[in-house]
This record gives sequence, structure tokens and C-alpha cells, in this order.
Amino acid sequence: MKTIIEPFRIKSVEPIRMTTRAEREAKLKAADYNLFALKSEDVIIDLLTDSGTGAMSAEQWAAVMRGDESYAGSPSYYRFRDSVQELMPFEHIIPTHQGRAAEAILVSIFGGAGKHVPSNTHFDTTRGNIEASGAEAYDLVIEEGKDPASLYPFKGNMDLGKLKAFLEEKGDSVPMVMITITNNAGGGQPVSLENIRGVAALAHEYGKPFIIDGCRFSENAWFIKQREEGQQDRSIKDIVRDCFSVADGMTMSAKKDAFGNIGGWIAFNNDSLAEQARVRLIQTEGFPTYGGLAGRDLEALAQGLHEIIDEDYLRYRIRTNEYIIEKLDALGIPVVKPAGGHAVFVDAKSWLPHIDPLKYPAHTVACKLYEIGGIRSCEIGSVMFGRQTDGSEKPAAMELVRLAFPRRTYTQSHADYVVEAFEQLAAEKDQLKGFKIIREPKLMRHFTCSFAPLDG
Repeated sequence: MKTIIEPFRIKSVEPIRMTTRAEREAKLKAADYNLFALKSEDVIIDLLTDSGTGAMSAEQWAAVMRGDESYAGSPSYYRFRDSVQELMPFEHIIPTHQGRAAEAILVSIFGGAGKHVPSNTHFDTTRGNIEASGAEAYDLVIEEGKDPASLYPFKGNMDLGKLKAFLEEKGDSVPMVMITITNNAGGGQPVSLENIRGVAALAHEYGKPFIIDGCRFSENAWFIKQREEGQQDRSIKDIVRDCFSVADGMTMSAKKDAFGNIGGWIAFNNDSLAEQARVRLIQTEGFPTYGGLAGRDLEALAQGLHEIIDEDYLRYRIRTNEYIIEKLDALGIPVVKPAGGHAVFVDAKSWLPHIDPLKYPAHTVACKLYEIGGIRSCEIGSVMFGRQTDGSEKPAAMELVRLAFPRRTYTQSHADYVVEAFEQLAAEKDQLKGFKIIREPKLMRHFTCSFAPLDG
């Protein structure tokens, strides 16, 4: 069949409160034009993030009832650990309450003033944790990854030549080499298995631990299976294991590709690193067999890890993004191509060339999209990445609007509604003026800063 349907039935629903445009304009103004400050009940379709916003399955809810809440040594932990190790062959699996907690523990071990940490592209919380420690985060994605229109199949790849030069230049100040799969800040673009192996080989050649930020590992494996030569006949599970078999450790937000509403982990092969992580975990998260999670959450994650590698699900998941990209492309709206794993990314720099990057064109599109259709999205551009560690500001490499789709939550009619809202936005875009920031914190300002619209 040509039509790829949702590979599930809907068993439980929650209502969406429909609002008028006038109501939404007032709500956005009251929120100081920061979409994070909106109440979720005032949002019709919430595409702010795919983190923790998906729908759990009947089997996951059944697993919740099996949760054992013992403080130490819960059988729920061991089922969780075994499910992780079935996919990621690390010796030590240490649960955390979510991915940024795993990052904070990782940086407590490897961060600090004078350190330099390379990746393909660090996402916001990873960069924030690194910079808060006094270290510097560097993005070494390939040039194709900076071009929204490029059709290169693995735009999340790290530039191996730049990485080698970086390791030569920075030497002992590089505590680890990281890579994010898929590359969220670069349009949800995948990293090839060949590139993962190449990065690992360079890291090990220079004596550096290789760490994978793996929160969308299954989507990345799907792209490897579809696009990388020699991988088409392999299972998703085997591809995932190959990706992590060359790594020394990983961080994970299980709120993405483990179908969790909460949870994460950090993993190592090295006994000493794992011991340091557990000590920090006890200080900040909880005992190593629960790590800030209830036993029921560990059970839900254990089940979710079995479900996420289902190819029928992954085919539907990626097709959703492809469908919307095709519709937007037909409307002449520039989007990041090819389709990424978890989101549709609109190229606001190309679409609104009359708005300077430091007047935040992507944020401007996101605000207008909410006013028109009640759709909440997320800016990934100069609001998120423009502020420099020395307090200055410069434009980000790209000005993107991310429409991150929660897993198993919305249907095709919701997707068509999103496209229709963009069609109306296209008729109004030339009148948009941009925004200025009137209040901001020192780090990760996009979460809590306040904006004011520009008049001209």
C-alpha cells in the first residue's frame, strides 16, 4: 500500500481547547512573547519539543504497575539495565532523571576551565552544562550540515579533518570527544555508521574518550539502514549495537527514543569513570539503582526500548516529517532537507531575508505561527545560540524553526492543520518586523528571556 498509516490504535484521548486568534495574541503578549512561558492548555498543537511528550503504549502502562519502589536494588532497575544493555553494550548503566542530568554528571568529570569539548553540534543543555563548568564547546559538523538545502544524506556527520586538526591543536585540553545522534541543532540530521566509527578511531588515536549523546539513536539507525551502503538488510537493533560498540560512554534523554515521559541515563565501560559518576549521582540524583526515577518509570523505559526499534513505527515516524516537508516545499517555504528524524525545520533566514538574524527571524516565525494556528514550536537560531561566553552576540549558523513531533501523539489531520497555518503565515510574512530581547539570564536564555516586538 502507498499510504503509510499510524501503526497503532488510539485507546485514550485528551481534549484540546480550541482558542481564537485574538485570545492567542493576548496570551503571547502576556508571556512576553516567549513560547516557553505559555500554558500548555492555551496551545492547540504543541510541537515545542518531542522530549517526554509522546504517548506511552498499553504495554508501557502495564509495566508501570510492575514498578518496584525499593530504594536500593529494585528489580525494576535490573530490567531497565538489561533493556539498555541489549541495545548499548556498556558495562555500567546509571539512571538519571533526564538527559541534562546525565550531561551534568558527565561534565562534572570532564569539564572545567581551560577544557575544549568538540562535537558535531552541541545542543542547548549540553552546551550550557559545558560552559557553566568554564569549558568551551565547539561544533565541527561537516559543511553540508550548515546548508539547509543540501540533500547530503548524513548532514549530521562530524568533519574528520577538522576534528583531527582540533585534537592536534588543543592537545591535553580536550577531555573527551562527543557526537550527537541525530544532530538536533542541525535539523535532526543523521550521522552515518562510517562517521561514528571514524570519530571513534580519531578520539582513540589521541587517547580521548568517545561519548555519544544518543537520545534519538533509533531514528539515526533507521536513516543508516535506509541511506548507508551495505546496511539495508540489517536489523535496527544490530545497527544500534554497532553504533555504540565503538563508544566509551553515552548520555541519554530517555524522553525521546525510549518513549518515556521522564528519565535518562549515563553509561561507561571504564570502572573508574562509572564510580565517579555514581558518587556524583548520589549527591545530586539518588541511589545508583534508581537515579532520581521511580521504579515505575524504569519499567516504562525498559518496555519502551523494546518498542522503539520496531521498523513499522520508524517508517511511520519519519514519513510524518517527509509528508509535511513535501507540503511546505510545494508552498515555497524553505525547509531543511532531507527530512530529519524527529522534527520539521523551517529555514527562517531564507524565508524572511528582510529580518536581520539578530532581530531573530526564526523566533518571529514561531510567534506568528502560534498566533495564527495555536501551534507552539521552538526557535533554533540566534536566540538559542547567538549569545557568546564573553557576553557578545553574533548570528547563529542557521535560523531554524523546529516543529518537533511528539511520538504517537498526533495524526495526519493535525499535520494538515500545521501546513494550512503555514499557508496563511506565508501571506503575512512580509509584514513581520522581528523582535528584541529585553531581559535575559546569563546561560540558556531562550528558556526564560523576555521579548518585545519591533515596529520597524
